[in-house]
Amino acid sequence: MKYSKLGNTDIEVSRICVGCMSYGKPSEDFLLWTLGQEESTRMIGHAIDQGINFFDTANCYSHGTSEEYLGKALRDLGVSRDKVVIASKVYFNEGFLSRKAILREIDGTLKRLGTDYLDLYQIHRYDFETPIEETLETLDSLVKAGKVRALGASAMYGYQFHNLQECAMKNGWTMFSTMQNHYNLLYREDERELIPVAKQYGVSLIPYSPLAGGHLTRNTWNSDSLRSRTDKTIQSKYDHAIENDLEIIARVDEVARRYDVSMTQVGLAWHFGRGVTAPVVGARSMEHFDDAIRAVDFKLSEEDMLYIEEPYRPHTIIGALSSNELDSEKGANQSSVK
Repeated sequence: MKYSKLGNTDIEVSRICVGCMSYGKPSEDFLLWTLGQEESTRMIGHAIDQGINFFDTANCYSHGTSEEYLGKALRDLGVSRDKVVIASKVYFNEGFLSRKAILREIDGTLKRLGTDYLDLYQIHRYDFETPIEETLETLDSLVKAGKVRALGASAMYGYQFHNLQECAMKNGWTMFSTMQNHYNLLYREDERELIPVAKQYGVSLIPYSPLAGGHLTRNTWNSDSLRSRTDKTIQSKYDHAIENDLEIIARVDEVARRYDVSMTQVGLAWHFGRGVTAPVVGARSMEHFDDAIRAVDFKLSEEDMLYIEEPYRPHTIIGALSSNELDSEKGANQSSVK
């Protein structure tokens, strides 16, 4: 495994991040395909054995049980707290990013994880209702209190991230070190503004859905997996541009065959070639982890990169919101939560 620093911090992370949305109690109103505690612990243990130290979860994943499962797994495995980097998120909750909500949610997250600090605390989306000064000052107070080591942000528009960073810098508050945006070979809209803004501030990219919900791991659109059959989030994100996406998938498959590697390795190697620090991989099997890890040492030529990128056409914006979004009856709206 290879490692890299997050932004301008001294936090060193594996080049593969474990996406813990795959772990937690299955439910009809969130996800049916998540793994239970025992399977989650085995998967997390295997990832650690392979040198992965970076784990990403959120307060809303499986109604908080993702955090619980991760925390219990690390304790049961006897992993020293300083040997892992734990990231979680706040936004898809009552109060969004208000001071009251953040202070409430961080304590809940820490309790569920069974730790007294987070390495990385991320705002899950941009809050259109709370003044950014209130959000940023509150997040800065968590850093000063030792509850959080570094701050990150997730899917939003470039101008929003720019305004947040400028406000934090102007007021001497902690700036964001990471951006967890929606980014893969089937969705590259953030290359227009958000990614250049992130690079302007020395922010590390740790994108979610790096393999487009599995679409970049096979040369067919659908599979027989439980996730493929039941995950409405993946369907809502990708089923609107199938024709163009299949052109890209065909080229990924062609390049994979040429080098005798998996499509997963090609898809993730493309991320590394485009400056990504650590894609967030939501694997549900040990084989999938091992395949993702092999991508760290596989390098595509610039010609290969351009070849698989060439068919891409503009896509509908997926990830960044145009207003605050929360399903008050079911918790976080899973079509937006990643």
